[in-house]
Parts: sequence; structure tokens; C-alpha cells
Amino acid sequence: MSKPLIEFCNGNMHHGTEQIMKQLEQNEQLKVVEYGCLGNCGECYLKPFALVNGMIVAADSVDDLTIRIRDIISIKQ
Repeated sequence: MSKPLIEFCNGNMHHGTEQIMKQLEQNEQLKVVEYGCLGNCGECYLKPFALVNGMIVAADSVDDLTIRIRDIISIKQ
């Protein structure tokens, strides 16, 4: 079984997504990657987001994004 892939955009870190990324990096069952750009500039500017297995996951706050990501990866594990 492959590890869930969670991708973060460096340009989105001003929303606080770096804290989520650092937490998730501690889990060896996940593959967490940071890119300079994920090509979702509109989403990146508006709110915290990440790609989870290629799917955009966005939320109005970092806390909500953390919950959404954890819900998605727990379902797929």
C-alpha cells in the first residue's frame, strides 16, 4: 500500500500551512512534499490549501485544513 501524498505550496505558507506540514512530516506513514508552486495561484492566495493524493483540499483556517487533511488520509489508510 502506498503512502498518502500531501503536497504544500511554498507560496501558501503565509496562511500558516507550514505548521501543518511540519506536523505531518513527523508521520512516517505519509509522504509530505513542499513545492515552490503547485500551479493553483487563485486558491493559494485566498485560503490555506494542500493537495492530498492530487486532490485540492482547502479550508478557511489552518485548523480546519488540518482536520480536513486528517479526515481524508484516515479514510484512505
